[in-house]
Amino acid sequence: MGPVLKICRLKPEQNSDIPLPRYMSSQASGMDLHAAVEDTLIISPGEIALVPTGIAIALPEGFEAQIRPRSGLAVKYGISVINSPGSVDADYRGEIKVALVNLGKEPYHIRRGDRIAQMVIQKVYRARLEPVDSLDKTGRNNGGFGHTGM
Repeated sequence: MGPVLKICRLKPEQNSDIPLPRYMSSQASGMDLHAAVEDTLIISPGEIALVPTGIAIALPEGFEAQIRPRSGLAVKYGISVINSPGSVDADYRGEIKVALVNLGKEPYHIRRGDRIAQMVIQKVYRARLEPVDSLDKTGRNNGGFGHTGM
């Protein structure tokens, strides 16, 4: 069983028509997030828009919410999360907003209640840094982008 995620509608009287995030299948890893826009929002090709969801969450300490693109929107329309994955920290209590980018060729219309992204809850491990004078050698060593071939 996963962690308990407390969720709050920020304006319940205005946003009661916006579905709360939910898993769309029994084995889905992400919950769909819905747009809480007042009017239709048009994102032109190449444009970025910050889309409100009308919700805030309280994650347990040691967890984060990752905001990821919906694959159908990405493949069909070129709509993605510009900072994918976006990260919501356990101590953040503000509205979750999704930074969408239109990488497609046509303007994209976001309507009230549309599913715009997915939210995946993940365990967070905080590393302890250990300063050293050198690192162990590996087969790859410092080979960078494209080092292993295309």
